[in-house]
Amino acid sequence: MKALVYHGPGEKSWESKEDPRIERPTDAVVRIDTTTICGTDLHILKGDVPEVAEGRTLGHEAVGTVVDAGPGVENFEEGDRVLVSCISACGRCAYCRRGMYGQCLQGGGWILGHLVDGTQAEFARIPFADNSLYEVPEGLSDEQVVFISDILPTGYEVGVLNGKVEPGDTVAIVGAGPIGLASMLTARLYGPSRIIAIDLADSRLEQARRFGADTTINNSAQDAVEMVMELTGGLGADVVMEAVGVPATFELCTGLVRPGGHVANIGVHGAPATLHLERLWARDVTITTGLVDTYSTPTLLRLVAEGRLDPTPFATHRFALGEILDAYETFADAARTQALKVVLSAE
Repeated sequence: MKALVYHGPGEKSWESKEDPRIERPTDAVVRIDTTTICGTDLHILKGDVPEVAEGRTLGHEAVGTVVDAGPGVENFEEGDRVLVSCISACGRCAYCRRGMYGQCLQGGGWILGHLVDGTQAEFARIPFADNSLYEVPEGLSDEQVVFISDILPTGYEVGVLNGKVEPGDTVAIVGAGPIGLASMLTARLYGPSRIIAIDLADSRLEQARRFGADTTINNSAQDAVEMVMELTGGLGADVVMEAVGVPATFELCTGLVRPGGHVANIGVHGAPATLHLERLWARDVTITTGLVDTYSTPTLLRLVAEGRLDPTPFATHRFALGEILDAYETFADAARTQALKVVLSAE
């Protein structure tokens, strides 16, 4: 088969690789019909995730078709159309039993494209298939479903739910990339009074308005803290989400939150950030971090199937799977291409 293979920071290639096979009874092998590229893949290529070994097939999002299933797989069989979750889960350990699948103790968690070969390939082995695959509802297209692999549950769980968005809240989201937009889209489910999007690029802020932002702030030309304070009577936002993953944006978030508010960090950080406890210690602020657990995946699938959520606007560029190197260039140069998510389809 062909696969997108990581060869160290800054190095990748589309090359031939041995087809995956069943290694454990609970594995399934999935033919990849549609996949995409994540910002986390770019972090890997920058060297921010040193656990990724040279030779690893990247990718952790896909819709595909089961072509083989181990004898321990009970819920899926050859021919089933499935969503591949970015999180693998044994379903039995203490964390999985609490729904914290991202912290699986038995070799699960975020492993696809990280610790085992991933989904940017013609085929992928999916460990713990019963708990890591989801049946695609009848009538839904791949593009309606593929973004539920990662960005929608990430924005929803790590941003909206960890941030405890409630009706009437003012929500500020720093970063209007795909994760920030997913947070805006799903925050709307909870009836906030105002969603404020903060970014450095006008093109992304224009997208933010399409995804539900009421107010946009370009922090390269405007003082985001000053403007948020003006909008909130000097208090700050009830919930602030960090969706970039650099020290400056995390520190900005802690300056935007009101006393008693929540800062939900979603971004993947590759460098230390300063926590200004000298300002925060007396303000009753809650700061959360998190890797997505994907416990919300069935809920999100139902919302999409019933027409309550429409993820398809995330797909801004489309490529054949064999054009993945061009897709990476497009996705990595989003400031020029205005790419949100690229969709790669099997030829």
